[in-house]
Amino acid sequence: MSTHTPPARTPAPAPALTPDPRPTGPLSPSRTTATAARVLRQLRHDPRTIALMILIPCVMLFLLRYVFDGSPRTFDNIGASLLGIFPLITMFLVTSIATLRERTSGTLERLLAMPLGKGDLIAGYALAFGILAVVQSALATGLAVWFLDLDVTGSPWLLLLVALLDALLGTALGLFVSAFASSEFQAVQFMPAVIFPQLLLCGLFAPRDTMHPALEAVSDVLPMSYAVDGMNEVLTHTDITATFVRDVLIVGGCALLVLCLGAATLRRRTA
Repeated sequence: MSTHTPPARTPAPAPALTPDPRPTGPLSPSRTTATAARVLRQLRHDPRTIALMILIPCVMLFLLRYVFDGSPRTFDNIGASLLGIFPLITMFLVTSIATLRERTSGTLERLLAMPLGKGDLIAGYALAFGILAVVQSALATGLAVWFLDLDVTGSPWLLLLVALLDALLGTALGLFVSAFASSEFQAVQFMPAVIFPQLLLCGLFAPRDTMHPALEAVSDVLPMSYAVDGMNEVLTHTDITATFVRDVLIVGGCALLVLCLGAATLRRRTA
């Protein structure tokens, strides 16, 4: 009986490794600006969103001024604080909904399948909405100071700086919370959880040092508290104070920190 030895099998060639298109390096200015340009082109075809971001804070300040028409001093006391709060709220709403819309439509997943990092995407969104925040803050500040006669002791440019940082903070918060929402309705639901506690504890309704010690301790870690403090520093001091510098750095630092957290929690795939 003859034995037949089967021919040795030739091992299958290993599959070729394809390079991962996802960038691993630092932020790319070209990818970031391209993302920002795409977002701005989309917003250009959505006039209602543009009106919400740019005009609503101005309308609210206008109404507030004439609500206190018989008591201009009251408007002076709270107008500067609201000049920073209104942009924060509107930018939070618009950014969270716009980013979530990108995710639920599949656009976000397609973008991240390209050579586009999470940091590039978040930075691009922040840049696009930051440009709108500049326009929004400039219009609201100009309206309050030169048309509604908001009495400011310091420079109006410092008011503009704080208002701009507040708008950027709202943008960062909106980008961050959009990662945890599965619908636009849920994104709006985050507003009472994220914005309202800060609104109540920021010192707008009562000085923070007169609150219960526990609430005062909570207010000390909320960025909106320092935004209101910064506005009040401009309202009452002719020069830049150390407290103002501290407030500006804290608000700006919080915006940068939340943007980094938003990049870290951004999911590549839609659940």
